[in-house]
Amino acid sequence: MPTRVPRASGTQRGARTRAEILRAAVPLFVQNGYRGAPLAAVAVAAQMTQPGVLHHFPSKEHLLMAVLEERDRESREAMREALREGGVAALHALEDLVEHNADTPELVQLFTVLVGEAVAAEHPAHGFFVERYEHIRHRIAHAVRHGQETGAFRSDADAETIAAMVIAMMDGLQIQWLLDRQLDMAGSFRRFVGILRQYLGDQQPAS
Repeated sequence: MPTRVPRASGTQRGARTRAEILRAAVPLFVQNGYRGAPLAAVAVAAQMTQPGVLHHFPSKEHLLMAVLEERDRESREAMREALREGGVAALHALEDLVEHNADTPELVQLFTVLVGEAVAAEHPAHGFFVERYEHIRHRIAHAVRHGQETGAFRSDADAETIAAMVIAMMDGLQIQWLLDRQLDMAGSFRRFVGILRQYLGDQQPAS
C-alpha cells in the first residue's frame, strides 16, 4: 500500500506564504525604499493578489515591520554573540561581524536604505530604528565597561561615546562600501579597531 504523504496544515501553508511574501518584499524595499515600493508591486513579485497579501499582512506598515524583524533576527544574534565576552574579545568579534556583513550585501543595503528614510519621525520604522540603535549602543558600551572593569582598558574612557563612534564607523563604512565595492570595509574597520585599542590602552598585540 503506498505511503500517504501528509498534507501541510493551514498553519504551515500560511507560514510558507508569509515567508514568500517577505522574500518578495525585500528586494523591492532595497531598490525603492518603503515609500517607493507599493503593496501592489509586492503582490506581483509574490505572484499573489493584493487582497491575498493583505490577508497575511493587514497593511504595508505591518509588512515592513515583519521584514525588519525577520532580517534583524540574524544580525541581532550575531551582535549578541560578538559582545558576549566584552573587552578585547568583543572588539575582535565586531571585526568578524563587519567581515560577515560584507557577505550579506542585500541585508546591509536594506537597513541602510530604510534607516535613511526612518530618520523622519512619521516613518513607520522610526521607532524600530531608534530602539535598535539604543540597544546596540548599550551592548557595545557594556562591552567597553567590562574591559575597564577587568583592567584591559583605561578607566577614564567614556564607554557611551566609544559605542557611538564604533557604530558611526560601521555604518559609515557600509555606506561607502555600498557605493564602491572596491572599498575594503573589513580591513578599514580592523585598522580603526587598532587605533581604538591604542586609545583604550590595550597592550595586547593587534590582530
